Amino acid sequence: MELTATKYEQTEVGLIPQGWEIKELGQLAKVIGGGTPKTTVAGYWNGKISWFTPTEVGKQKYLITSNRKITLEGLHSSSAQILPIGTILLTSRAGIGDLGILTKEATTNQGFQSLLVYDEYDNEYVYYLLSTLKPKLLSRASGSTFLEISPSKVKEIRVGVPSTLTEQKAIAQVLTDTDALIQALEKKITKKKLIKKGVMQKLLTPNEDWEVKILGELAEFYKGRGLPKSEIIQEGKYKCLHYGELFTKYKEEIRTILSKTNTLENVFFSKSNDVLMPTSDVTPNGLATASCIREDNIILGGDVLVIRFSHQIINGTFLSYYITQNRKQVMQLVSGSTVYHLYGSDMSNFVLSYPNIEEQNLIVQTLSDMDKEISHLEKKLSKYQLAKQGMMQKLLTGKIRLV
Repeated sequence: MELTATKYEQTEVGLIPQGWEIKELGQLAKVIGGGTPKTTVAGYWNGKISWFTPTEVGKQKYLITSNRKITLEGLHSSSAQILPIGTILLTSRAGIGDLGILTKEATTNQGFQSLLVYDEYDNEYVYYLLSTLKPKLLSRASGSTFLEISPSKVKEIRVGVPSTLTEQKAIAQVLTDTDALIQALEKKITKKKLIKKGVMQKLLTPNEDWEVKILGELAEFYKGRGLPKSEIIQEGKYKCLHYGELFTKYKEEIRTILSKTNTLENVFFSKSNDVLMPTSDVTPNGLATASCIREDNIILGGDVLVIRFSHQIINGTFLSYYITQNRKQVMQLVSGSTVYHLYGSDMSNFVLSYPNIEEQNLIVQTLSDMDKEISHLEKKLSKYQLAKQGMMQKLLTGKIRLV
């Protein structure tokens, strides 16, 4: 394939190549709604007909099977119908604009407007085109309890489309190939994570010669101070860490600090090898999160539990991995109902089995190397995804032409 220069013209849908056509979605595909059986009688369910709901659509391009299945009796009691292979499912209620392509005959509930693409247009091309139209779909949605877009509103959306099936197929093929690369990388990351999980379980399973103590015998416990989000600024002078970042930005080891602040009033500073844990969350599972910081004098905000001990006895990263591996033990130590809390007095009862410091260091090195590899792959995946979005936008608006 070659890239070719072309002339453009301004239209109601924006700048498109000369020779492209302005079409309504209703001219590209037949739009069909779904339906739900009129009764919840058991005989309507547990059949053989796949019955998709919006929560099952959006993560994967191709839809293989649904969580629920209905009988012919259930299908006939609803306004739904059997949809053929290749049908594009478009969520049209609540979460609007998620997509999937059927790989076998199925039906849906009323949360969809499904598109059966006409023969003059390429099915995969229309799928990718729809993936760029979420803002237009949302702008046409209405409702008080939840947003919904009607079939007529879907049909009337106007888009620019290549006039030849050859160009549509060429665009779809490039994007399909890119999706295949992304999917292969996602599978590789999943596999690496599973391997790491197995290695982690093996390395952190105590041997007979490991010491066994409660953390209260080994560590001192502190708590960070202050530092609301409003005091975190990009141009700040001092490195800092907000407790919320322990959930979202950091893993078992912290070597690069991402946030800064200008405040030095009533602050608490880190020491290298400190293990940090959040002290409050809406789920107890979230509190079973630990990160070892490898830098002195980082400002630690409130709601950060600081576990401090001699680095000659415990490698903080080892403890962080150990806590991750023993989440259930942490969850037994938390308190609260609506909001859960974890204090130093709670973690002082955490039972730690650990080898000598030399073996801890070897375990940490092995797991850290695996984490670095996974992180590298995740960054690569993010770049691929961003590149795909940019390329898709240019291909589907004709800013890049394929011949």
